[in-house]
Amino acid sequence: MNTEALTIRVECYSSYQGEETPRRFFMGNKAVEIEQVIDRWLAPEHRYFKVRGDGNDIYILRHDELAQQWELTMLQSGKYGGSPLSST
Repeated sequence: MNTEALTIRVECYSSYQGEETPRRFFMGNKAVEIEQVIDRWLAPEHRYFKVRGDGNDIYILRHDELAQQWELTMLQSGKYGGSPLSST
């Protein structure tokens, strides 16, 4: 089982407070528009965003602020008939 995160390119919206919120990301040439930021949380070395993409898929994006690198750490297909992953 491959447990490595996938490096992605992310475009963000910067608010007046200087906080960056992802708006779209790219996996290779494929662009994913972010329809909703479902949750966000901080860890000692990363910021995480749980988002819903334009295909109704759920993603968890991780941002390493020191390295200025984004990674896709989880994907749940919107075609799956089960309930979305819990935020708790």
